[in-house]
This record gives sequence, structure tokens and C-alpha cells, in this order.
Amino acid sequence: MNPISLFCILAGVTLNAGAQLLLKAGTNAVGHFEFTRANILPIGFKLATQPPIIGGLACYVVSVAVWIIGLSRVDVSIAYPMLSLGYVVNAIAAWYLFGEVMSVQKLVGIGIILIGVVVLARS
Repeated sequence: MNPISLFCILAGVTLNAGAQLLLKAGTNAVGHFEFTRANILPIGFKLATQPPIIGGLACYVVSVAVWIIGLSRVDVSIAYPMLSLGYVVNAIAAWYLFGEVMSVQKLVGIGIILIGVVVLARS
């Protein structure tokens, strides 16, 4: 994989991970809500107007464009497993930003993911 292809794939993964984190920040700002017929519009409007959610959706749009460029240069059997790096980024960022628990099981899983990505990237 050449440097430009790797950059496109990693940029797509990073933007996708960033989108998830922004969506989580937006839902945290709104708080827990019940999904009922009566509050679909008020909660939907509140969610739709949260800057982090708007930013997260924008990250998704850009990530799709970058991902398509990456897929035009890399076999899908190599590119698609790279998406698992998003889990690694999100798990660490969620621990740091949102105080989510980072258990030994999660750390072992992250290690396995990283080993798998290295093996695939070298093939």
C-alpha cells in the first residue's frame, strides 16, 4: 500500500471515528430521553440542532468521500479490516473524553485488533 492510499484509508477511519465521538457528545448534551410518539419532534429537533451532531454528520459525509477514494486504490480485503482501527481510536478517546471504562478485556481486544491490522497491512 503506497503512502497516499494509506493516508486515504486512515483519514476515512479517523473521520468515521470522529463522527462517532461527536454524535456521542451531542447525545450527552441532550441527555437520556424516552423514545415516544409524543417527543419524536421535540427531541428530534433538539438532536438535529446540536453542533456536535451536525459536526458528526459532516464527518460522516467527508469520511465516505475519502473512503471511496481509498477503495479505488486499495483492495477491499485490505481496506475494510482497517475500519477496525476506528474501534481502537474510539475506545481510547471515549475513555479519555467521556470517562468510559477501559477494562483488561477491552485492552486485550485492542491488542488483538492491532495485531490483525498489522498482519493484513503487510500482506
